[in-house]
Amino acid sequence: MRLQLVAVVPLLLIAMATDSPSQDKRPASLAGRSTVYAPHGVIATSQPLASAAGLAVLQRGGNAIDAAVTAAAVLNLVEPHMTGIGGDMFAIVWSAKEGRLSGLNASGRSGALMTRDELLRRGHDAVPIHGAEPVTVPGALSGWSALLERYGTISLAEALQPAIQLAEDGFPVTPIIARQWAAEVEKLVRDEGARATYLIDGDRAPAVGEWFRNPDFAATLKLIAEGGPEVLYGGELGRRIVERVVELDGFLTLEDLASHRATWVVPISVDFKGYRVWELPPNGQGIAALEMLRILEPFDLAAMGHNSADYLHHLIEAKKLAFADLAGWVGDPGHMSVAPEALLDDAFISRRRSLIDPARAAERVDPGEALTTSETIYLSAADGFGNMVSFINSIYWEFGSGIVVPGTGFALQNRGAGFTLEPGLANTVAPGKRPFHTIIPAFVTRPTPDGGDEPWLAFGVMGGSIQPQGHVQVLLNLIVFGMDLQAAIDAARFRHLDGRQVALEGPIGVAVRAELAARGHIVLPDGVVAFGGGQAVMRLERGWAAASDPRKDGLAVGH
Repeated sequence: MRLQLVAVVPLLLIAMATDSPSQDKRPASLAGRSTVYAPHGVIATSQPLASAAGLAVLQRGGNAIDAAVTAAAVLNLVEPHMTGIGGDMFAIVWSAKEGRLSGLNASGRSGALMTRDELLRRGHDAVPIHGAEPVTVPGALSGWSALLERYGTISLAEALQPAIQLAEDGFPVTPIIARQWAAEVEKLVRDEGARATYLIDGDRAPAVGEWFRNPDFAATLKLIAEGGPEVLYGGELGRRIVERVVELDGFLTLEDLASHRATWVVPISVDFKGYRVWELPPNGQGIAALEMLRILEPFDLAAMGHNSADYLHHLIEAKKLAFADLAGWVGDPGHMSVAPEALLDDAFISRRRSLIDPARAAERVDPGEALTTSETIYLSAADGFGNMVSFINSIYWEFGSGIVVPGTGFALQNRGAGFTLEPGLANTVAPGKRPFHTIIPAFVTRPTPDGGDEPWLAFGVMGGSIQPQGHVQVLLNLIVFGMDLQAAIDAARFRHLDGRQVALEGPIGVAVRAELAARGHIVLPDGVVAFGGGQAVMRLERGWAAASDPRKDGLAVGH
């Protein structure tokens, strides 16, 4: 029997971490939040209304998977520049009933008409970032449906109800989201659907606290609630998408949508200091986090000191090596010439580790341009039954392609920009191919006396190439330096970009910056890049802990 949920988002009296625009520039690692502890269940998302919607599901007896999909639908509405059914999603689920992890790859493929020759004929030297050309099959909705079918207790229609209600009634826009939205006005005005959907009076973004409604999105969700995901994958909604994409010189066909399927996969893992860290296999970049951990494990990181120059240097150099392997080998698994496990092999890792010079930054390890941009939401949830889910959903760049099919209320992703036009690589653009993906959920288990595994942590850090770097930094904060969950997320981060360029968050001091520069790193000025945003839920001996990144407008809640 499926649990019936009342389609109401509860009004929670929540003290948000960002009350005014002036707080957007606060030192992120000094935000002063506490880890959330709860006896029955927890959820952490990047926006309070999504956390509230997920918590309501848990409180009414739904499970973590129900809560995650419900929250994801709300995030499509309240963080429309980051996520939605126009994009892709991935998840790692711990099923208490099965006593194991399962992975879900709900990323879409390139259109049947998307060829390297055609892009070159059009004069491109890279897959475009904006417009209809980089639009690939949106896989997220198939993933939401697959999760609920296998592990949920509510229907997809029930999970969509809170988002439908909010889209119809409207909501006040939160500070960080308002600022990011305002930065994309120039992009949104170029497309009639985007302009009509996301700009007030067709020319400005909503201000902080200003109410925003999206009745077109409510109508789209009602259509899906009534007809199921098939309305997108070959049905009425799909036809509207294809007609508009083709009109704008894109590459999708209706058959591309109709043939799409989300794929259940086996997560890959490495042991690290008594824990087992899990990521999804390619076409994502999760393997880079695992390679970084393997490279770093023999070093005495604790003795180096947290965020010391020596510590950061080793992490940065490990990142360069792992990302070189991403660029050279990783893409659609059906087109890779190297098995993912080969990139984690002892001998391979030893050779890569030997390339780290403890005194000098490598000039350039990445063979190609590093991917440094992605707009994403990450959430995690756990329930009183023992289920946990690590869930990520993205439309890639801010508002994705910038294309909104008029009347649908959501942006289409530009994930095709993740392909390369360089020939002969696993990630070279081709028809019907999954592009290299930046979005990655993560999970950590601990060994049990009987030789099995028990769930410990579902976590993630959103934000393009910061994601593997963020995964490693959060894990080291927890496992090596013994921080509590919120402190591990709050702590100042580095973000390596390309070559010798690295950005450091403000709390990392002048002396450390000077020492890194002396080793050859080019330390960028403050404010050049973002450092991601993370969420995490942790299993305790009894009950749960949860944390949400102060770099976003998010919230961790429990009951």
